[in-house]
Amino acid sequence: MHSLSLLTLAILTGCATTPPLREGPVAINQTAYVDGPTVTPLEIVEDSRCPANARCVWAGRVVVRARIAGGAWQTTRNLTLGEPVPIADGTLTLVSVMPEKWTTSALEPRDYRFSFEFSGGL
Repeated sequence: MHSLSLLTLAILTGCATTPPLREGPVAINQTAYVDGPTVTPLEIVEDSRCPANARCVWAGRVVVRARIAGGAWQTTRNLTLGEPVPIADGTLTLVSVMPEKWTTSALEPRDYRFSFEFSGGL
């Protein structure tokens, strides 16, 4: 009986073809479920944020290219931190980007984590 359970588990695990959806912050190429649509950040288009340990005239911005999907539709859009974008029957917003920038170290694409919020309904 025990070996049958392990065999079943091995077969079911091998059948998984889609990556798991996450509800918290996601990295590049991870998919987040955002109260309706799914969002997959693909690349950082711009990160001109002022470093946390610097004084800047302009706060800067972050722009992320992301694949957004819901039901039978899919689109790729640039999302700017804090700016809602009309998607389906609601709006999608990139609400946070971590970590903060510092003058003492450079960020690699793998370091970033993104959080999104969807307002509306699908």
